[in-house]
Amino acid sequence: MKLLIFPTLLFLLFGLGSCTPGVSVPEEEDFAKLSDLVSQIESEIQVLSTELEQIATYNEGLLQQRDSILATSPSFKYAMDGPFSTNLPGEDPSLSTIVFLQKTADPEKAKELILLTNSMDSVFADFLNRYPKAVQIYSNSDLLASRIYPAFDAKNIVDPTVDIREFNFYYEADLAHNPTKKTIWIPDPYVDPAGKGWIFSLVHPVYDGNQLSAVLGVDLTIADAIDSYLDSVEGYFVLVNGKGDIIGGKSEAIELLGMPLLKNHVYREAIQEDNFRVADFNLSRSKNEQVRQMAQAILVAKKSHFDFVEDTRIARVLGKSFEQIDWYLLEVKLPD
Repeated sequence: MKLLIFPTLLFLLFGLGSCTPGVSVPEEEDFAKLSDLVSQIESEIQVLSTELEQIATYNEGLLQQRDSILATSPSFKYAMDGPFSTNLPGEDPSLSTIVFLQKTADPEKAKELILLTNSMDSVFADFLNRYPKAVQIYSNSDLLASRIYPAFDAKNIVDPTVDIREFNFYYEADLAHNPTKKTIWIPDPYVDPAGKGWIFSLVHPVYDGNQLSAVLGVDLTIADAIDSYLDSVEGYFVLVNGKGDIIGGKSEAIELLGMPLLKNHVYREAIQEDNFRVADFNLSRSKNEQVRQMAQAILVAKKSHFDFVEDTRIARVLGKSFEQIDWYLLEVKLPD
């Protein structure tokens, strides 16, 4: 699915201006709240990134010990119903959900990989126990064998005929997209088909020598990971990505910008493709022309602020960019 991109129309100079005659230029202290919030969010994500890197190292260690681990003849602890493990959500907290997609080139090697990485179940469980803001952790392999924790109703959600390598939470971690082999944030939140609302993901590659073996991923809900920070500070804040898609924020601030509120959509349909957020939540779709100009000024022209003239409900919008991902935190300032 193609993502909405800002129109290429050129705006007049006054439309991109960062200040208006007679309006004071913001001081450094005016950005204190924005800077602090951005720092807090990035710090927490960095902790998760480091943990994911350590889990990837552990996973790669299992691959290096393949012969010795398999020589102990570990048992395949999952019962399968076609491509899906039969354990139900909440039934056994020590188990993940296992999925073997039908397009795998070698079903026996895919099963061997799951057998080899049996201990990843306990690693995944420990991670979620220590980081409750993370709602799901998973491994998607090049052999199209997946391990997802905690267990979920994959049979009614996952289409077994898809190729997981065509999804952004796989290919964003491959060598072409991630030559540093580090943790990657997926900048475009999407609706979780399992009913967890708006989520975003961190992914990290797992290599078997020089070959990409699998991609580890962690999902976090916007409400838990982002909105909890914004709600703790007085002010009107909205988080957007570099394309202008709203990621999260206070409802009052979103309404002031003339945008629809982010509803916790829930749907029960098979995953067929990358499910990015819909275009209705992009600032370029705002009914307010000055909001559209503001988005161009801060996100495209890289201005630190934009002053409103025609809309008397808003005095100014301040913007602060993230260092580790193409996100911006906006603060809507009301007239005195």
